[in-house]
Amino acid sequence: MIRKIVVAIVCIATTGLYAQEGTVSPYSYFGIGDLRTAGTVENQMMGGIAVYADSIHINHRNPAAYAQLGLDILNNQGLVVYTAGISNKRFRLEDFTSEQSSAVTNLDYLSLGFALGNKLGMGFGIMPFSSVGYNFFDEQETGNQPLTNVFNGSGGLNRVYYSVGYEIIKNLSIGATVNYNFGTFDSERLQQVEDVQFGSFDRRNSRVNGFDFNYALNYTPAISDKYTLHTSVRVNTQGNLVSKNERRIGSFSVATGGSIEEINIDLEAQNLKNTELKIPTTTTLGLGFGENRKWFIGGEYSFQGLSAFENSFLGVENVVYNDASSFALGGFITPDSGSFSSYLKQMTYRAGLRLDKTGMVVSDVEINNFGITFGVGLPLGRSLSNLNLGFELGKRGTTRANLIEENYIKINVGLSLNDRWFQKRKIN
Repeated sequence: MIRKIVVAIVCIATTGLYAQEGTVSPYSYFGIGDLRTAGTVENQMMGGIAVYADSIHINHRNPAAYAQLGLDILNNQGLVVYTAGISNKRFRLEDFTSEQSSAVTNLDYLSLGFALGNKLGMGFGIMPFSSVGYNFFDEQETGNQPLTNVFNGSGGLNRVYYSVGYEIIKNLSIGATVNYNFGTFDSERLQQVEDVQFGSFDRRNSRVNGFDFNYALNYTPAISDKYTLHTSVRVNTQGNLVSKNERRIGSFSVATGGSIEEINIDLEAQNLKNTELKIPTTTTLGLGFGENRKWFIGGEYSFQGLSAFENSFLGVENVVYNDASSFALGGFITPDSGSFSSYLKQMTYRAGLRLDKTGMVVSDVEINNFGITFGVGLPLGRSLSNLNLGFELGKRGTTRANLIEENYIKINVGLSLNDRWFQKRKIN
């Protein structure tokens, strides 16, 4: 039955990922759009940390964690984990003079992981990588007449991945993920002057694809019979993406919105027909401590040389990129996973917080993000499967320098289904 459910979800997801608009943030105008959270709901609700690995959950951000799936092989039975997540994110966008609200609902990931032995695990899946979805305007004075620029954008990148993790010696695991990223970016700028019959437009389209790799090393020595130290080092290598570009400019009727004249720009002559997008390497260090399947607390620090990023084709003004960094703290507690008398004791309670220095500096103002996360894991019967609910409250940006402040609440629902994928038959 579980396999039938997963096949149905795959059919929906492979078409749905293209159709969804993952954000309404004006900050998706910059870079490659809003970077989507790569972790499962379980990781997201602990501030996004991925240093912790167990035997019944997939860990997208830490490929070395796949080695843990092999620890549930008993009596010639191997574990397979199906997982999917959706989210609803509600935005309140405000500046000095006004505010507005909006919301988006998205499929966040669809994945499968399985064990090939008591030390080897692997998995694959599909998820959004970034989202573009903005609509805003800028008013200026040109001579004695107001000039209005309207900016619209849509698109984003999706990602398919394959991961493998292996425990090379006791308590020491390595892992690697290959990511293939693909998608489109569409942007439009409309410009019009008050009381002028015609306006101008500039439309740009980019088709983007390319690979990046994620390597991980986990070391989890036992401190005593009960407690374990969790450490990890992860390196997401530079993403080398190729962008195939098109640009059209022209004029339109302000009254009807119809095009009057349209010209395809010769990008070959400007050496902009095919450009590169290089997403700099991200390094993450993680440290945690806890009692397996009972409680855990940990933290992570990530840094990225984002100052090397550029997108020469889009030509976005008024932004520079500094190096980015992120700090996250989180943990969980399960009072008694084997309790027969209280379902509340079987539940897993998670919480965390994170502070992201995005590296974007817009109008000389650094854009940062702060979020508080919490949620619960609900066991499904006496199996290892669980339903995970999570919430995130956060703020990004500021109203300084005529910018936008985003306040948001994100609701996450994740399903983690565990099954036995092979079983040695016995004859009585």
